[in-house]
Amino acid sequence: MPLLQVSRALLELFLGMEAQARLGAVGVVLLFAVGVGVRARQVGLAVGAAVMFTLLMIQA
Repeated sequence: MPLLQVSRALLELFLGMEAQARLGAVGVVLLFAVGVGVRARQVGLAVGAAVMFTLLMIQA
């Protein structure tokens, strides 16, 4: 269980750093929107932000 939490935290840290390096503030805001959408169970927000994040990462 702790190994799963540590690996999840490291993945979140890596994604945040990568998004900020490639996309700047927009990438961080999109990752934040994905997290908020998942926690609030707003599927549209989470999916929309994830799709936009993926498209921008492909272009970067």
